Amino acid sequence: MSNDTENISRGFEKAFEEAGDVSVDTDVDSQRRSRRQRELDNWDIETGRRIAAGEGLELDDARLQVVNSLRDYYLEHGLAEKGRELGDMLDERFSAEGGRKYLRELFPKGPVAQGMKIAGLPVPGHTEDDGFGTAR
Repeated sequence: MSNDTENISRGFEKAFEEAGDVSVDTDVDSQRRSRRQRELDNWDIETGRRIAAGEGLELDDARLQVVNSLRDYYLEHGLAEKGRELGDMLDERFSAEGGRKYLRELFPKGPVAQGMKIAGLPVPGHTEDDGFGTAR
């Protein structure tokens, strides 16, 4: 190889090493999850405590577990189409504690409606509309 060719080759190698990982995430699900993670990062426990206080509740450990379950669900699946989907998930997740009855004691206005509000997340459509049933 000539000196010019070797210099160009070394130049490309050096530029590539300095650039590091320049891969682009082309997985749509991964992109959506990343966007949801950024949305979740805008919330902190102090924000949750303020919202809970506005609802007349204290964000204690039990309520925080429910809120975190809702946030985890949102991160993995996005916004639920129906509140019932979240209600069923919570009922199963907290069945050992008493399921829906336990959740209603923690969130008198409904674990989905109040929980999502405290979690800083959008409440699924028809969750609070009595004409369509409630996911409480």
